[in-house]
Amino acid sequence: MKTRILSIITLLMVSFVATAQIDRSKMPEPGPDPVVKLGKAEKFKLDNGLTVIMVENHKLPRVSATLSIDNKPYSEGNKAGVSSMMGSLLGRGTSSISKDEFNEKVDFIGANVSFFSSGASARSLKKYFPEVLGLMADGVKNSTFSKEEFDKEKKVTLENLKSQEKDLSTIARRVENVLVYGKNHPFGEFTSKETVNNITLQDVKDNYNTYYKPNNAYLIIVGDFKTKTLKKTVKNLFSDWQKGTIPVQTYSTPQNVDNTEINFVNVPTATQSEIAVVNTVDRTLGDKDYYAALLANKILGGGGSARLFNNLREDKAYTYGSYSSISQSRTENAAKFRAYAKVRNMVTDSAIVEILKEINKIRYKKVTAKELNDAKEEYIGGFVMDVQRPSTAASFALNIARYNLPEDFYANYIENINAVTLDDVQNAAIKLFKGNKARIMVTGKGIDVLKNLEKTDYVIKYFDKEGNPTVKPPMTLPIPDGMTAETVVNKYFEAIGGKDKVMEVKTTMMVANATIQGTPLVMTMKAATPNKTSQEISVMGNTMQKTVFNGETGYSEARGQKMDMQPAQIEEAKKGNALFSDLQYVSGELVRIEPIEGKNAIVLKYNDTEVFYDMASGLKIKQVKTTKTPDGKEIKTPTNYSDYKEVNGIKFPHSIAIKSGPMNLDFIVKEIKVNEGVSDADFE
Repeated sequence: MKTRILSIITLLMVSFVATAQIDRSKMPEPGPDPVVKLGKAEKFKLDNGLTVIMVENHKLPRVSATLSIDNKPYSEGNKAGVSSMMGSLLGRGTSSISKDEFNEKVDFIGANVSFFSSGASARSLKKYFPEVLGLMADGVKNSTFSKEEFDKEKKVTLENLKSQEKDLSTIARRVENVLVYGKNHPFGEFTSKETVNNITLQDVKDNYNTYYKPNNAYLIIVGDFKTKTLKKTVKNLFSDWQKGTIPVQTYSTPQNVDNTEINFVNVPTATQSEIAVVNTVDRTLGDKDYYAALLANKILGGGGSARLFNNLREDKAYTYGSYSSISQSRTENAAKFRAYAKVRNMVTDSAIVEILKEINKIRYKKVTAKELNDAKEEYIGGFVMDVQRPSTAASFALNIARYNLPEDFYANYIENINAVTLDDVQNAAIKLFKGNKARIMVTGKGIDVLKNLEKTDYVIKYFDKEGNPTVKPPMTLPIPDGMTAETVVNKYFEAIGGKDKVMEVKTTMMVANATIQGTPLVMTMKAATPNKTSQEISVMGNTMQKTVFNGETGYSEARGQKMDMQPAQIEEAKKGNALFSDLQYVSGELVRIEPIEGKNAIVLKYNDTEVFYDMASGLKIKQVKTTKTPDGKEIKTPTNYSDYKEVNGIKFPHSIAIKSGPMNLDFIVKEIKVNEGVSDADFE
């Protein structure tokens, strides 16, 4: 025991001495760069031109395969979308197996097989992989393209297009690509309702027979297998895939504008602006300034620690995030640099100024040594982590083949990153980030943002949602002579059934349904003349929120917590008309005529509320209420009304869409009762 204690004391003393010799005031010297050992990729080519890349990895009993068809870009013209439809129809039944049998086999063995216009993929446990690879090969070579499946896919495609018609991001990227590349360029054309309706089943088959060929394809297989054995399987499955002559198109080379300009797309319903400063670049993998460009973009906008993010979000609070990206392409001048953000309407012009300021700053002033070192460390760290994945060796081998890179390209990756200097970063930024010859793409609500954009020094050009040149959207229209708040309100009452009918209403009851994140909501509203109201929102039968006013007092209740109305709230409730608030608006003010969804609406302001009436029909189509937070910030809550239907001779909106912050509540009215279903007990 004594000997053991002495041994422990000796070890502790040695430890203390070693610790005392370490100077904690100095940062440890960095260790050597990690040596990257890439997994070995076996590569061979079949007689039909299919290049096969195989990487063994026995850590897990799984295998995956990816087929990549590497055709040069081509334009689909007035049948844009045909290749996408073709890819979606692959594997939905072959000459040897039906769609249902195919899916049942894949599901039974817990595998995954999918197809797309530029290839296919499959993955499964090791013991099932030969069978799964056979199913993938069958879909690749022998898909039948039935009329039934074609009709289904066409319908789905059209429905998807319809759902994206008003999506701000979809509109912004569509127009951006049209303007940057041109409508006749493969990267500039887009799928539309018209082009989809032009596509026939024969067009899909022709696209498959023309472009889905092995002589421009790579098959990458990674996982737990024996190369010698699987090589035979691949040859048996894919050698009879017929090669063909794949057409190569010619098209004009994209050109940047001579001087930076604003390209504006008006979306009247937009609640924010999408901004992108864009220019094309001639850049491909392995270029002389490839590594410098990676690091320059990383410093400018490559993440949450980059300059754009720190400026527009952390400092200015214009956006949730601002970033930049730079792509690569083997097509001449078809790669793209983008610096982008989604911002509030009111700061659109300011955000543009800050984005361009950061672009010009990195072009004309060297980044700091710390910024460059931090960017290098992040890239090297990410690269080293990527190398740990079995699929990396295969993808590296694929890139070497596709881009004609030297065999040691990735082995020297870290060395080349570390070799980038401050001058290299600046030269790459000057060459590739063309702040002086860029398109400033702005997609947003013209009536909110154009006034300030016109104060900038840039020419503004206007485009519609398909990238066609158009004129400046109407900002204001003169209010017709003789039109007053009273005439507008009276026209509204005539439109819904007449003021006499309205005045006969003593009570109303409405039930409407909505969903939030998949959870159904039920809103029940009851009202009685002159100002009694009750509103209850329930979820799965449980009351989540309730507000009641009996004409004299009221309360709000949420999640079991009840709060009485304050005197100011009671006073406001007494002034209101519970049944038809528009009766009060005759004392409001007409402020403007604003286009909404292609229709002109007269905007009437009453206290903190703006009410929009369709000038043609007279119906109320929108209402925006402005409230202030304790810190003085204004919050606008828009409500849209549509689908008017008659109940007891009076038209009520049966679709009510409320946007509260990031949350959209689309209520569909299921029931309305007039002068029935309401009692005094409802307001207790």
